[in-house]
Amino acid sequence: MSTLAVGIAVLFFAVGAIGIVFPIIPGIALIWLGMLVYGFLTGFETLTLAFFLGQAVGVALAFVVDYAANVWGVKRFGGSKAALWGSVIGILFGVLLLGPFGVIVGPFAGALAGELLAGGSPSRAVQVGIGTLIGFLGGTVLKFGIATVMIIWFFTVIL
Repeated sequence: MSTLAVGIAVLFFAVGAIGIVFPIIPGIALIWLGMLVYGFLTGFETLTLAFFLGQAVGVALAFVVDYAANVWGVKRFGGSKAALWGSVIGILFGVLLLGPFGVIVGPFAGALAGELLAGGSPSRAVQVGIGTLIGFLGGTVLKFGIATVMIIWFFTVIL
């Protein structure tokens, strides 16, 4: 086990964890990439193809959770497709325009605007915006769980 390789992997894990909260950074994918870089630096002594395929399943699951949580939040609170698209666009532009605060404001404002554009009442639009936030926060918690399992599995294999 190379201390330098572990340090580089941990750096990828840390940036990946930040990316789970800030969707502009591909969080879970960076965690997987950190494991891949570790593998290259150590000649894949302990990490097998089966390990990487299992970790890729974790990455795919995180993407599904991300999408499903957003859809659930909008649908659960009665939102339209326009509200769903608004929340997705709001996440991206919110982070770009408002930084960390945009993670909260962006999806809410996007879903609110989308629902209003689709003809929803202002009170319905606010409900859908809140649903988007609940879905986003729930998805973030689930993605942290997936990332934790991935990282624990990594350290279990290399130590």
